[in-house]
Amino acid sequence: MAVAQETFEHLRHAALLEIDPEIAGLLERELERQRGQIELIASENFTWPSVLEAQASVPTNKYAEGYPGRRYYGGCDVVDEIEQAAIDRVKALFGAEHANVQPHAGAQTNMAVYFSCLEHGDTILAMRLDHGGHLTHGLKVNFSGRLYTIVSYGVDRESNLIDFEEVRRVAQECRPKLIVCGGSAYARTIETERFREIADDVGALLLCDMAHFAGLVAADLHPNPTPYCDFVTSTTHKTLAGPRSGFVLCKEEHAAALDKAVFPGMQGGPLLHSIAAKATCFKIAASQGFRSYQEQVRANADALAEALVDGGLDLLTGGTDTHLMQVDLRKSSWTGREAEERLDEVNITANRNTVPFDERPPTVASGLRLGTPAVTMRGFDESDMREVGAIISEALTEGAEIGALAERSDVLCEKRPLYPGFRGFTTYVA
Repeated sequence: MAVAQETFEHLRHAALLEIDPEIAGLLERELERQRGQIELIASENFTWPSVLEAQASVPTNKYAEGYPGRRYYGGCDVVDEIEQAAIDRVKALFGAEHANVQPHAGAQTNMAVYFSCLEHGDTILAMRLDHGGHLTHGLKVNFSGRLYTIVSYGVDRESNLIDFEEVRRVAQECRPKLIVCGGSAYARTIETERFREIADDVGALLLCDMAHFAGLVAADLHPNPTPYCDFVTSTTHKTLAGPRSGFVLCKEEHAAALDKAVFPGMQGGPLLHSIAAKATCFKIAASQGFRSYQEQVRANADALAEALVDGGLDLLTGGTDTHLMQVDLRKSSWTGREAEERLDEVNITANRNTVPFDERPPTVASGLRLGTPAVTMRGFDESDMREVGAIISEALTEGAEIGALAERSDVLCEKRPLYPGFRGFTTYVA
């Protein structure tokens, strides 16, 4: 029966499968896609069932413009406690003086920082996008590149590591108001202490975008940028394994400006159901179980990197300190796009990515970015990752047996099931 013919009383109690079987079916198809693919996109993860439950919760119904204790709507006593719990937990997790948990996503976290401390046209020094930076670090068609003067630093051509002499030289030349470190495709440790020295030398503020490696920081497997930075931004859905959202940490001196930049500066009512899910994410991230998970993420990354090198592929910097790595295809006959498409044929999901000094456009690219958070969440171990590395290496050879390789991927997926017993959506029971 069409929804238009349903009675109000029935709609008040009906579940998704009954009201909209088309969308319910698509959600189930997406779950099956996730179950049947080896997910190696470094920015993706499978969140905890408890986080999914919090995300699909009744604060969806609540408007709460403002901050705990300072709302523009009534009836906020409970959601105030939810948001304050998220704030207190993330501050404790990263040792921060102040936290704002309202940004809807990673892009909004960086926008909030820029709006809080910069005027339009001010200079930002950030990593080049094709060297591992992020689109909010200065892409010309992004708000960051349109509103601010962007100057970039990059990596050394031989080592593919951040060239700190270049960073210092460029900073002294352009005298930026803000320096940004961290990125989306840099596989080695972000040395925020060294960036702090350069920022102090030129009188700049320092922002670390730890969206990719925040989970490793929480588990003490990557240096914590918080003590060295004026601002730290992050998503919650990558290595932190939480809902798709973001947060900002800062020194107390920037707290009022940051909060004002988020609301009313760039967002209205916060998504309290997402904030509830973030609070749960932060609680999990403080546990020993989460630390064990992150240790396995790192072990799996090293195992995958070693298997890829053993299989004859080139990796930028020869390996990784984090959860991600970049396959450099410039010495092969493959483009990044072709390699991405070939891996999809063998049931491995990855994404093409530019490599430093890439001569191909980003839509084609000369690299593959791979990461281990999602497969680790499924239970993959080092042995599994060595098999994944072998499948990838064999797939990127001429005359590869695609069908046989896809079957090997299927065996791994069946061995490590994802969300067993779950339908892809929660079922409301009246």
